[in-house]
Amino acid sequence: MGGQRRGLRVLVIGGGIGGLCLAQGLRQHDVDVTVYERDESALGRRQGYRLRISPEGEQALRDCLPHRAQQLLVATANMRYEKGLAAYDERLNPQWAPTFEDARGDAPDKVDAVDRVTLRRILLAGLDDRVCFGKRFTHYEQRPGGQVAAWFDDGTHDVGDVLVAADGTNSRVRTQLGGEHALSDLGVRAILSRTPMAAAIQAGMPEVLRDRFTYVIGADGFHLGMMPMVFRTEPRKAAAELWPGLEFDDVQDYYMSVFSVHRSELGLADEEFFAMTGRQLCDLVLKRTSGWHPDLHGVFDYAEPEQTFPVALRATLPVLSWKAGNIVPLGDAVHAMPPSGGVGANTAVRDASALSRALVAVDQGKQSLAEAVAAYQEAMTGYATEAVVMSLKIAQWSMKLDFAP
Repeated sequence: MGGQRRGLRVLVIGGGIGGLCLAQGLRQHDVDVTVYERDESALGRRQGYRLRISPEGEQALRDCLPHRAQQLLVATANMRYEKGLAAYDERLNPQWAPTFEDARGDAPDKVDAVDRVTLRRILLAGLDDRVCFGKRFTHYEQRPGGQVAAWFDDGTHDVGDVLVAADGTNSRVRTQLGGEHALSDLGVRAILSRTPMAAAIQAGMPEVLRDRFTYVIGADGFHLGMMPMVFRTEPRKAAAELWPGLEFDDVQDYYMSVFSVHRSELGLADEEFFAMTGRQLCDLVLKRTSGWHPDLHGVFDYAEPEQTFPVALRATLPVLSWKAGNIVPLGDAVHAMPPSGGVGANTAVRDASALSRALVAVDQGKQSLAEAVAAYQEAMTGYATEAVVMSLKIAQWSMKLDFAP
């Protein structure tokens, strides 16, 4: 094909990490892109806190982000405070302490963990005129001539050449598309929370829990994972130095805690569990760990109730391609997986990088849309299947699942 610019217009449904990363990648090549997000603002999304970033995930972020945003990413990344991983039983008896090798070594600009909210703010930087908040997608319709219209619950719509489904595990785009895209409930319920590090240490958090990824396997079926997030540079300070005028939250170093249990051992119906407030969820953990070692039992004493919420673990397997047309999947909409191992976010930004390259090639007249989408999906289903299987194996190792890889 020739090299004449096509003037591609891309509509992205969902302003999470994958959708925003894609928008950044397309903007680097002057592709017309608009992101539609149901949340009212950047403050509206609670999907966890600390994210592990794999070498593949880091490369994908660098592929899509402009240089100044990459600098912010490095400046606000985790400082490698923790000393590996240590596993204990509920009485704090050591179980094992595995070591992990990283091909990136100790490179000073390595990004191996980030704060999720900070990452989303970085991904939003420079996209002010390209992200529309408070837009709840209802349906799409194909138009004559190969375009697609996206409709929203306020009665408005937009028309583009490509619609990207980056709207998560409960994707409305996927629902309308239909087909065999099974999403399985793994039977595990989790409570995620955040604890300010300074407050926890001042309140007496024991030394053994302060500086490592701690995993506790309770004999009663309840498990606790806790990991520190220590910023290289506090996000507001980093933004003031590298991107003046960019708004960041006032966030300090913290611990992310994940308390998980199979629903059969939770003793609560899902309706009751998911209706609980943050305070009630913290109290639930404290009650269920009352027989644990006092130093472990008190972990959720330090947690912030307003930053505590329930999660159901789900996964998609097999990962299947969608029809190679102008409705294109990205992230959890096509390959949901449990948070074990931090694999999901890394796979979403890999999608964003790969799809960005594919759509840029279409925009530049180097490839047809059908060919580019088919090639992207073939590669995506391969690495995404590996990622889902890996995350399921990690979850299966630590928890009893209703679904096996």
